[in-house]
Amino acid sequence: MHWLTTIGLWLILLVWIGGMVYCGLALWAAKRFRSYAAEPDSADSFEPFVSLLKPLSGDEPSLERNLESFFLQEYPNYEVLFAVNRPDDPALDVAKRLHSRYPHIPARFVVAGPVPWPNAKVYSLEMMTALAKAELLVISDSDVSVGPHYVRRVVQPFADPRVGVTTCIYRGVPGAGFWSRLEALAMSCTFMPGVLVAWAMEGMKFALGPTMAVRRKCLEAIGGFSGMAHYLADDFLLGNWAARNGYQVVLSPYVVDHHVLGTGFAATFKHRLRWARSTRRSRPWGYVGEGFTHPVAAALALLLVAPFSLALAAVAATLLMRVLINWSVSWQVLRDPHARQGWWLVPLQDLMEFVVWCAGFTGRIVMWRGLAYKVGREGRFELAEVSGPVAEDELAAARSQ
Repeated sequence: MHWLTTIGLWLILLVWIGGMVYCGLALWAAKRFRSYAAEPDSADSFEPFVSLLKPLSGDEPSLERNLESFFLQEYPNYEVLFAVNRPDDPALDVAKRLHSRYPHIPARFVVAGPVPWPNAKVYSLEMMTALAKAELLVISDSDVSVGPHYVRRVVQPFADPRVGVTTCIYRGVPGAGFWSRLEALAMSCTFMPGVLVAWAMEGMKFALGPTMAVRRKCLEAIGGFSGMAHYLADDFLLGNWAARNGYQVVLSPYVVDHHVLGTGFAATFKHRLRWARSTRRSRPWGYVGEGFTHPVAAALALLLVAPFSLALAAVAATLLMRVLINWSVSWQVLRDPHARQGWWLVPLQDLMEFVVWCAGFTGRIVMWRGLAYKVGREGRFELAEVSGPVAEDELAAARSQ
């Protein structure tokens, strides 16, 4: 048994060391990104016509406020398209009410109808793209709000004809409740450092869902939105397929606000688990490698197997690194007031993220918009067909999350 304890100690120590290396990379990437964001932009006069595409589903919290921010752009030449799947969707009334308030902004409304694809969002995007007048399409989720310079900053990289996709960093904005606050911290303090590390080490080979801007020529080259019909992670695919086809993917320093819609534990955990299981099926080895991004859990595990003085030093060093990352990324890059105020919750959020990561290895069923889906290889997904007690138990567990 002693040799098992020794092996366990060295394995946990290896994971912790890897986690500390990752933390160092996150600090380096944040510093590099701040220098990149401070560079003067030479394309301020670039003002092409732009189509903003907004897929909607239901009257979400703060929907009207979020959508209104897209009518308040200080940009001379753009249109907004809204799409729903049903004519009785209350989000459609919200969008029309806003247009009546800002009639000088061209807006169109699309009722996509019955969805023939598993991914209803990309079906709406396909319908809007067919009607959009612009060469540049800017796609953003309904739970995002932006400032008045958003469109101008997002389209500036397209002055370079080699650019096919731009995407934006974002900060989490919590709703009511403790668990919503933790999920917002996960966006700013856990997910975004990973994005910056990926950007700094290999460049952008993916896009982020809160904002995806794409050149129509690039979209056609990768097969259009119809090619993503059976995939859950359409944002990842848009950037990944663009990079594979020789287009540049640019990470804009413009920060958007990504609002957390869930408030209770079940809603926030279900949302996180959906993306964990999708990532595991899309990039299995990359998902395993994410184990090195949980140094807090590894440091606490050392308390069980390592000499107390060594374990205590590891915990202290880890907490210090997490505070530094929170300051460097969440405040200096994202200017996130919620992360600045809730910095003391970051270790707890890290443990929550570790639980979600572990749960991502279990099961293939996720819940999305009230329906159960089975996630397969490469992130392909389909409506779940439940048969047998094991599948029924898995579906029941997914619905309870």
